Parts: sequence; structure tokens; C-alpha cells
Amino acid sequence: MSKRLLITGGSGYLGRHLARRVAAGWPGEWRYTIFSADPLRLPQSTRLDLRDAAAVARVVADFAPDAIIHTAGSNRTPDMSAVIVAGTAHIAAAATQAGARLVHLSTDALFGGDAAPYDESAPPAPRNDYGRAKAEAEALALAHANAVAVRTSLIYGLEEMDNGTAWMAAALRAGQPVTLFTNQRRNPVWVETLAAACLELVDQAYTGVLNVAGRQTLTRAAFALRLLDWWGVGERATLTLAEDASGRWPLDCALDVSLAGRLLRTPLPGVDEVLRAKARGRSG
Repeated sequence: MSKRLLITGGSGYLGRHLARRVAAGWPGEWRYTIFSADPLRLPQSTRLDLRDAAAVARVVADFAPDAIIHTAGSNRTPDMSAVIVAGTAHIAAAATQAGARLVHLSTDALFGGDAAPYDESAPPAPRNDYGRAKAEAEALALAHANAVAVRTSLIYGLEEMDNGTAWMAAALRAGQPVTLFTNQRRNPVWVETLAAACLELVDQAYTGVLNVAGRQTLTRAAFALRLLDWWGVGERATLTLAEDASGRWPLDCALDVSLAGRLLRTPLPGVDEVLRAKARGRSG
């Protein structure tokens, strides 16, 4: 059945991949929002400041989506909390008014990092402003009756560098210092996996929290080294491996993804599995 889909954060890393995937085969109407730059330049883009409640309400009411995938909310902007918290509040309110399904992107960074592995019943215990903002946003999203909050982890790509790998590669090539932490544990997720899962959840009846990430748990250091190898970044003279003793970020955010494994058709491969499959494609 044809549906209307709205994606927020279309200029972000996950948002771009969602928009490309939807452009290649979504059976109904769709739109994506941007704040400033639009790397995709597709006709379905809509400029929107999520901090503006009236603008959000107007865009959603005019388009009348059946579903919204809410990806917007970076930890790299000075008004992070306003975008993440207020933006989610405005999207959730508009989704309620429109009767739309809401797929909200949350994070493993809202945990304290001392009680892993975390399943869907684990309560947030954030250690920093980003975690606190995402925990508040998740609660706002879940107040909407037809919402799923997707708790995910480090998002990476193999067709184009993800944001995390790009800065490391650039720094190493420029001879700048890079430190990789050996005691932070996460479940990195391939961007194609996460995009497919989000689109699948549009048509699911499931509501509440759902962990969607790769099955393999890796340290931040091990994960980064794998991606640097994939991209052929051999410059390592300024690379340091160390433990994070700052206390600013949770250390062990390993996720239990068994529920998503049962619920979704989308497989949840770990990093090594994805790399092996893509390497076979390269050599073929």
C-alpha cells in the first residue's frame, strides 16, 4: 500500500543513506528535511529548522505523512540540546497530530557504561550532555502512542567514509595526533543495515525501545583500525592506543540485539562479517 514518508535530517549521514534508498524504490510519496546544506539536491527536500515548533507543525500538516523517521540531532552543534530535545518534542507533537508512525533514532550513549550488555528494558543513565539530551528526546518520542525508539551505536559505511573515519584518516595523513580508546566497547552498525531496519520498522506494529546494531561488540580502537585498513590509511605514526580515563563517556555500551534479530527481516551483521562480504565483492 502506498504511504507518505517524511525523513528528518536528510543532510546527515544516516539521513542521506535513507533518502538515497527511498529514492531508489519507495512506493509512495516522500520528503526529507534539511537545515542548511543539501548534499543530495533531490526535489523532495524541504528546508526546516526543527527548533521552530510552528514550522515543524506546518510542514508535517501540509505533507500529512503516514510515517516519520526522525534522524536529526547531532552532538557537533553548539545548540545540541535545543535541536535534539526541542526538535524531537516538535516532531513527536506533529506526528501525534498527523496520526503518523514515528521511528526515532536514539543511541547507546545514553547509558552509564557499567551494566552491559543492555537490553530494551535498560534505563538511561547518561554521563554527559549529549547522553542526557538523547535520553530526554527518547522519552519525548515514546510519549507518542505509535513510536519506536531505535537505540543504535557507531554508524559506519564502506562506500563512502563515515564522519568518524573521515576525520581520523585526514588527521593521520596530515601527521596530526589521533588517540583510539581500547576500553570503550560498542556494537558498530553498517549504515545500510540501519537504514533498511528503519524502513522496515515503518510497517511494523512494534512500539517502545528496540536495540538495532551489529551483533559484534568491538572496542573503539579495534573498530577504527578495521576501517582505516579498509580505506587503505597506512599512515599510523601519530596514532596512539590508550584507555579512556576521562569519565566523560560510557565505557561499555554493548547492546543485546536479540529482540531485533527475532523481530526484523533485516540481518544485523557485525563489522567483520560486513567487511568479509564487501571484500568478496571487491575481488569479484
